[in-house]
Amino acid sequence: MREFAFELSLCAHLEATTEDVVSRQLGAGVDRPGKRIVDVVCVEQGPAFDERTAITAAAIPDAAIECDAGSGRFQPRGRVIEGSPERKRRVVERAVEAGFFERERRGGREHVRQVARYPADWFDRIVGIENKPDLGTPGDLETQLRKDASLGLVDEAILATESHVTGAHLNRIPDEIGVWRVDLSAGAAERIEVLREPTPLAVDEPGIELHDEHPGRAEIYPATAAEKARARRRLAERAYGKGWRTYELPGCAAADAAEREGVAGLPYCAWKGRLVDPASECGPACGGYDAAEPPDADLAAARAASSPWVADPEGQKRRQAGLSRFIDRE
Repeated sequence: MREFAFELSLCAHLEATTEDVVSRQLGAGVDRPGKRIVDVVCVEQGPAFDERTAITAAAIPDAAIECDAGSGRFQPRGRVIEGSPERKRRVVERAVEAGFFERERRGGREHVRQVARYPADWFDRIVGIENKPDLGTPGDLETQLRKDASLGLVDEAILATESHVTGAHLNRIPDEIGVWRVDLSAGAAERIEVLREPTPLAVDEPGIELHDEHPGRAEIYPATAAEKARARRRLAERAYGKGWRTYELPGCAAADAAEREGVAGLPYCAWKGRLVDPASECGPACGGYDAAEPPDADLAAARAASSPWVADPEGQKRRQAGLSRFIDRE
């Protein structure tokens, strides 16, 4: 199976069989998040999960969480957010757009407040999964998994593959990494065979973020426990806001987003007879391309129906009502 289709199918399976927030293709670093993109991220619910879902369907910007704007009285923007005027404006715009801030003007000055207290314990464990359906073409797999083990940003790191896994394969990856053999053609209960359980990583301790390796030396960043905690919150927030249905359905008559095995909105191609990556496989260069409107599918509704994510929470409704009050008050 192609890696994109494998990834979507695994996400759909995990969403259907767990109560986790499932997302994909997220930066999982501290100093340079983009240097390590994790294929699939599963965020387990914490005790305050329902409080988080009530605030907004979007990811809450970390700068807005970190600043001193509380959920009580409106306060001047310049007093609660640090940095340049441009940064302050940017933080407020992103937080209002996300539904985490309300704002109003008083005497020509912008005032802000949170729509609700941020529930720090809304998530629990975070599991990172690296997809490599074919271990015959491993690429940088070993380096990627060593980065996960040495940094310890996720609670558990797992390799998911369709290949037959040998002892030689296991010896080439860090001992802490769990290994799944995935058969997506099997029944739901038999799709994942755990070949090696993951060892819990030291998320509460400092870690080493590996950036680049050169002959005789490595470029690293020593991440503190506090930095890792902020990065974990940022990762969980991005997973909540993004989900895994981040593709656009192709504008082709062969495209079909009908429900399959209880999952709606997957990019299936009737001409190819399989799931496709719309960004790289669809368009005039495809032999089966027949221009048409994309399939009628509501990906947000599909996510809301099959996961704990809430598409239209009460907090978002309050935000929409509050925007009409954004006027000068003398």
